[in-house]
Amino acid sequence: MSSSIHSTLSRIILLLISHSCLTSVSSSIYSDFTMCITLKIEMLEPFPPIYNQENPYFDTVLQSSAQNLRYLVPSVPKPEFVFFPLIETQVQYGVDCSKKLGIHLRVRSGGHDYEGLSYVSEIETPFIIMDLSKLRYVNVNLTDNTAWVMAGTTIGEVYYRIAEKSPVHGFPAGLCTSLGVGGHITGGAYGSMMRKYGLGVDNVLDALIVDADGRIHDRAGMGEDLFWAIRGGGGASFGIILEWQIKLVPVPSTVTVFTVTRTLEQGATKLLHRWQQVVDKLDRNLFIRVLIQVASASGGKAERTVSTSYNALFLGTANRLLRVMQKSFPELGLTRNDCIEMSWIQSVLYMAGYPNGTLPEVLLEGKSRFKNFFKAKSDFVRDPIPESALEGLWKKLVEEDSPLVIWTPYGGMMSKISESSAPFPHRKGTIFMIQYLSLWDNASEDATKHMDWIGRLYNYMAPYVSKLPREAYVNYRDLDLGMNKNGTSFIQACAWGLQYFKGNFARLVHVKTKVDPDNFFRHEQSIPPLPLSLRGK
Repeated sequence: MSSSIHSTLSRIILLLISHSCLTSVSSSIYSDFTMCITLKIEMLEPFPPIYNQENPYFDTVLQSSAQNLRYLVPSVPKPEFVFFPLIETQVQYGVDCSKKLGIHLRVRSGGHDYEGLSYVSEIETPFIIMDLSKLRYVNVNLTDNTAWVMAGTTIGEVYYRIAEKSPVHGFPAGLCTSLGVGGHITGGAYGSMMRKYGLGVDNVLDALIVDADGRIHDRAGMGEDLFWAIRGGGGASFGIILEWQIKLVPVPSTVTVFTVTRTLEQGATKLLHRWQQVVDKLDRNLFIRVLIQVASASGGKAERTVSTSYNALFLGTANRLLRVMQKSFPELGLTRNDCIEMSWIQSVLYMAGYPNGTLPEVLLEGKSRFKNFFKAKSDFVRDPIPESALEGLWKKLVEEDSPLVIWTPYGGMMSKISESSAPFPHRKGTIFMIQYLSLWDNASEDATKHMDWIGRLYNYMAPYVSKLPREAYVNYRDLDLGMNKNGTSFIQACAWGLQYFKGNFARLVHVKTKVDPDNFFRHEQSIPPLPLSLRGK
């Protein structure tokens, strides 16, 4: 008997023994899936960890990368088990086995999805999680200015590995460094270099994806329609991303950052109104976002006020930045003392909120600095919001315990790229994006109170943001916009689809119908295939 056959038989015998012992305490789903994976494992291939609910480490691995603690409370449905592929072929095994056994599959790379869609299913149970966090590798090639990046790698690790090879190369993607690149890039991937180089999806050259039949395709094999769809069409609708090939971009050896804060008492309202008028027209090397929070009023008063923090990256020296600001946005009153010169990789840490002096090696830990109970929404703004409306916004903010609103600037390269070049459509004409968050500390708090508040805030902002459709960012998933449920009509799905993708939604549906007509890859807001009654028309 060959050693390969002997190894396989040994695994099967051990599995059968464990199955007979565990059926009283473990679901048949776990046993059947494990048996299916075992039969596919090659000789000397490492066996992938599978943690079911009986495993003492189950809660730890389930919570390992989950960002929104609202979806980890006991009342929320839990997966039957979490499966960790160790090599890319095991992703294929996982797709094949879950499909054969009729098990609903969720896929997680970084766990940042705002509505917990990668680790919770509210539309069908039982379900399982395939966690890609063991697939972490970055291969940087400075000869052709590219890198291949595995799906479980965090964007911070990508930045570190690029900087490790060169201080004058970078990649334009997210500010939160614990984002898993598998899902991050599928939604667009914006960050502090977007005005210079566009989004992460605008700088993707190739990809490897596992389809609903468990086959691996590169760009040539998947075709241009599917390659278009996965670059901004949202995660977990078309297949499982294994790797991205990204294009590296040049960065100067010295960049400059600053954070300048103004409260209402310091003229924040007029300053923010002016920011809206100039921010999309600034030098494209300059990115100034605004973080809006509630703070204690000065002078020891009990009242609360609103603070606006102008948080910026400039791809150049401080002296050059000061010239740009004096010409284009002198109202901020930026001084040389406000400016900090540093390397690009140090600016990654600064923009992510790490303390000054933090070593770049922290990026290799891949740990999130943001784990909260929260609810979020998003908007896109095409005309400056008047001062009177800002005054109303401040009144709304001070009603909430821990609100956070982030205004992210557009313009520059974002206005140069066509809306249809990728599924992400929020391009020319957009001044800035708004992200609204309500945050709270523990499960004992009344979540309904916070959810109601952000709903009222969202309704208040309706007259001042984009319309027909009211646009939203797909990587800030918002189930209030609608969900795929049993019995949900295709027309209802189109409502939130248009908000995320505008006119690109129809093309995404066409691609979905072509590559996954049976809707194997699905979640509450996945791209739906055309109903059978409409196909071929």
